[in-house]
Amino acid sequence: MSASPEAASPAPEIVVVLVEPAGPLNVGSVARLCANFAIAQLRLVAPRCNPLGEEARRMAVHGQAQLEQAATFASLAAAIADCRRVVATSGRLEREELPLEGPGSALSWLIEPEADPGVDINPGGAINPGGAINPGGAMAPVALVFGREDRGLSNDELLQAGKILRLESSADYASLNLSHAVAICLHELRRIPAAKEPPGGSDGAAVTSLRGVLESTLADGQDLLLEVGFLHPHTAHARMAKLRGLLQRAQIREGEVALIRGMVRQLRWATTRGTP
Repeated sequence: MSASPEAASPAPEIVVVLVEPAGPLNVGSVARLCANFAIAQLRLVAPRCNPLGEEARRMAVHGQAQLEQAATFASLAAAIADCRRVVATSGRLEREELPLEGPGSALSWLIEPEADPGVDINPGGAINPGGAINPGGAMAPVALVFGREDRGLSNDELLQAGKILRLESSADYASLNLSHAVAICLHELRRIPAAKEPPGGSDGAAVTSLRGVLESTLADGQDLLLEVGFLHPHTAHARMAKLRGLLQRAQIREGEVALIRGMVRQLRWATTRGTP
């Protein structure tokens, strides 16, 4: 017997992110799909077309609000900085830092309830650990990310996601149209039953870290490792990709990110003291 809406934990807000979409027909179709499946937020990363042009509007039909209100970002990192969990859709990893998963497990994880994390995202977009959730009391959103029509997501972009989803298709013609992939994923999301409570109780330290906090911590760590000579400029990118993959596989939590950030700051202070 399915749980009643009253018994289930509030589901996180889901945002759909399109990275560098080139086809206005696709953008309009995805806006319509967002309306079909009650997705309030569509986010566009550096679109290569006019998302408000006549072609996009024609395909959006009753998704005009989602199309007109779609926020545009310069990078994927900026688009998902306020998101707690991220699933990227692709099957094109050159290296296996992160395993590919089917829609069932990846999407179930995406909307799995979490405890109140105690993180504030203020109206200006800054992330303030230790504050209230936000003025409205809403949980941080989760993101479903789709790549470019011609070449998908880069490895660096894939490594910004906690899970990588692959849709199985015929080996003879594996490439799916962008809007078709979005439709399949949103349909699969709709079929997942609402969970009643966060797994493992309500321990706030077990909450997944916001993407922006994790990326800032990794940037600080990279700077320090370059300063002390553990990393070198010509190999830093590859080695940090391995570290990012490790942390993503471990599903690093908010309290763990805070621990790493504290270690980095203390080590930087120690290296500047000049005495033991």
